[in-house]
Amino acid sequence: MTSLATILGVLPIALGFGAGSRISLGIAVVGGLLFSGFLTLYIVPAIYSYLSSKTVTEVEEEHIDIIERPVLEI
Repeated sequence: MTSLATILGVLPIALGFGAGSRISLGIAVVGGLLFSGFLTLYIVPAIYSYLSSKTVTEVEEEHIDIIERPVLEI
């Protein structure tokens, strides 16, 4: 909701209804908020689903491999 309110508030600046020299700033703000919202709503959950789909045996094998590595002594 905060992002939506910010986008709607900056939209007149991005469209050129505000100060003429601030159009690029408005476009950057709206674009950044849309991009970050897209990442938050679609990409992050997709990556989480992919990473959480590992089976328990795969995770256990990686854990055992880390434990069995020799420790280098200085």
